[in-house]
Amino acid sequence: MKRSREQAASELFAALYPRLAGWCRRLVDDDETAHEIASEAFTRLWSRWTSVSEPRGFLYVTAANLVRDHWRRLDRERTTVRRVGTEAAVRPHAEPSDPSVRMLVQSLPDRLRVPILLHYYADLPVREVSAVTGRKEGTIKADLHAARELLRAHLRRNLDHSR
Repeated sequence: MKRSREQAASELFAALYPRLAGWCRRLVDDDETAHEIASEAFTRLWSRWTSVSEPRGFLYVTAANLVRDHWRRLDRERTTVRRVGTEAAVRPHAEPSDPSVRMLVQSLPDRLRVPILLHYYADLPVREVSAVTGRKEGTIKADLHAARELLRAHLRRNLDHSR
């Protein structure tokens, strides 16, 4: 039994780790951090191996939460640096009037951000996002629509201001 459990975990790791790490890389813009997050997600899956019915979904939700924690940590660091007056040394090329889509997605409320990350960044179908989050498919579709509308409106505002 133990051997087959280890073999199944090893096969799952080989099949999903590269894609999960690549997904994390697109979100955090750093290879090392992306691999740390993907590895931590697998570690957490392994500790709950017998109780997780959807390993792929568990991995992506866990990674999304770890990415969010990473973003929060970065935001706290930036705030601290700003307070001491050296923000230019941390982000010398930042363009406040041209926010990245990643930062816009980060600004969404959790109920909208998680479905966006899972559906568009992790390529999970709406059905899987529904199963992973424990929310109805119709709710997920409505949240995806609401998130797209918020992002579209924000991008339009920024485009109008830059003209």
